[in-house]
Amino acid sequence: MPVTVEITPQAQAQVDRLNEPMYGRVLAVVERLHSWPAVSGAKPLRGRLAGHYRIRAGDYRVQFHVQGNVVVIEKVGHRDGFYED
Repeated sequence: MPVTVEITPQAQAQVDRLNEPMYGRVLAVVERLHSWPAVSGAKPLRGRLAGHYRIRAGDYRVQFHVQGNVVVIEKVGHRDGFYED
């Protein structure tokens, strides 16, 4: 069953700042998330981010969580310092 993919305003602003090749790679990840849970490469996060997932797009990461039939993309950024807030 297909899911709805939503992106938070903060994550959308992060996507909008990406360069052209990385923008395309992240959009490809977003398209893949429409097939959740049959998405390869998604890893569950631990600790304070338990219940959230991340998926790689080259050196960038897309962090999301699932609420019923909705995948909510929360953060998009370079792997360096990605998990530090």
